[in-house]
Amino acid sequence: MSTIKEAQSWSAEGYARNARFVADLGQPVLELLAPQPGERILDLGCGDGALTARLAAAGAEVVGADASAELVAAARALGLDARIADGQALAFAAEFDAVFSNAALHWMRQPDAVIAGVRRALKPGGRFVGEFGGHGNVAAIVTALVAALNAHGLDGAARMPWFFPTPAEYAAKLEAQSFRVDTIGLVPRPTPLPTGMRGWLDTFANPLLDGIGGAARAEILDEVEALLAPSLRDRSGNWSADYVRLRFAATLTS
Repeated sequence: MSTIKEAQSWSAEGYARNARFVADLGQPVLELLAPQPGERILDLGCGDGALTARLAAAGAEVVGADASAELVAAARALGLDARIADGQALAFAAEFDAVFSNAALHWMRQPDAVIAGVRRALKPGGRFVGEFGGHGNVAAIVTALVAALNAHGLDGAARMPWFFPTPAEYAAKLEAQSFRVDTIGLVPRPTPLPTGMRGWLDTFANPLLDGIGGAARAEILDEVEALLAPSLRDRSGNWSADYVRLRFAATLTS
C-alpha cells in the first residue's frame, strides 16, 4: 500500500494478484481498532480499498488516503471515498475519531511527519491503530537484495526504501507527540507467497531496482532468488516471506 511517491510504483491488477494476502491478513489489526458504527475513520495507505471496505461495512464513515492514483481509482471503483494524499503531509484537521493503517507506514521514511499529520487529523481522544513492518521485517530478503546489488557494483543499503522500527523506537515517537501507547509489539508472521518470491519482488522491490532494466535486472533477481531459496523456499517449491509486523494502538491525550 502506498503513501508517498518514490521509485515504487503500483499496479492495481498486479497488487491484487501478488499481494492480496496483505489485506487478507489484516483482520487482527481491524479487531484491535474495533470500529464502531458512525465513527469517522481515516484509512491511511488504503491501497485498493480491501480493508477500507471492511471498515465501511462495520458502519463507520471512512475516508481512504493513498499516494497511488491507480490504487485510489480501484478503491473508488468499490464505491469508497478514497483520495490521493501524501501520508507525510496530511491536510486533515480534527475530523476523525480514529486513524487506521495497515502495511503502509513502513513506506513513510519521515515517521515524525506522519505522526504529526495523524495528530492533526484526530479529534481529542482519537485513536491511532496500525500494523506495518517492524524491526527484522523481511530481513533475509533485504540481505539478499543488498548482497546482489553490491555484487553488481551498486550500493544496496543506500537503496533501502523502508522504515522498520523497534517497538521502543516507535513508542517514543508516538509519546513525543502526545499519544498514550495502549499496546505495541512485534508479531513474527512467516507469510506464504501465492506467486512466489519473484511475484513479491516484482510488487515491492522496485525502489531497490530503480534504474536497472533488462538483462541486468533479471540477473539480479535470479541471484536474489538463489540466495533466498535455502531459507524461504520449502522442499515442495513453495515460497514464504519472513515478515515481522509491528502492531500498535495509541490514544491522543491532548
